[in-house]
Amino acid sequence: MTKAELISLIAKNTGVEKQEVLNIVKSLMETIKTSLEEGENVYLRSFGSFIVKKRAEKKARNISKNTTITIPEHNVPAFKPSKVFLEAVSSGKKKANKKK
Repeated sequence: MTKAELISLIAKNTGVEKQEVLNIVKSLMETIKTSLEEGENVYLRSFGSFIVKKRAEKKARNISKNTTITIPEHNVPAFKPSKVFLEAVSSGKKKANKKK
């Protein structure tokens, strides 16, 4: 599902105009992004958590040049689904497999 499809579906389900839904979705994504940039996790109950994970410094090899490089410690964004979310997706998959 693309962002445009998501916005259309939300507009259809709520009766809110697409432009307003677009502004809300953009604001939500920007707020999550800003919070993660500041090192603050975002928790959405019954959905999941957007978290910042710290990656340790590590050594890597550049095979084409046959050299070793050091990748510095850095942060990466991650999403951790809630237990309710995982169960819903899991049970949905079982239903889809039964239909085949």
